Amino acid sequence: MTAPNQYASVRYLVDDVGTAVEFYTTHLGFTLHTSAAPAFADVVRGPLRLLLSGPTSSGARATPTDAATAGHNRIHLVVDDLDAEVDRLRHSGVSFRSETVAGPGGRQILLTDPAGNLIELFQPAHRSTTGATTTA
Repeated sequence: MTAPNQYASVRYLVDDVGTAVEFYTTHLGFTLHTSAAPAFADVVRGPLRLLLSGPTSSGARATPTDAATAGHNRIHLVVDDLDAEVDRLRHSGVSFRSETVAGPGGRQILLTDPAGNLIELFQPAHRSTTGATTTA
């Protein structure tokens, strides 16, 4: 089991490891942790270690074809100002898969990496000290 002081890791299957590393480090604030490109690299943001597995990596080869479809799950990145992040990413040419939606817990939008894996940017709702949601 992962110890509390270790990274929590998620594996994404990608078409091109170098392109994926560039996307995550340039647009989403990850840093390169390890690279064995073109097969594999991992990038880190806070406690999240994102494993980027290319077609020749053992992680990609071990995945059954019917389970390898991108888009069914997503990583969830918390941001302080969703509108500013969306503007910044749109100006960088990043494509989005949804419009911004709001719910009781906050606001979110979905975007994709170059391989089509989903990423959710999430801005939590403002909360008072009692935990109740407040409006701005």
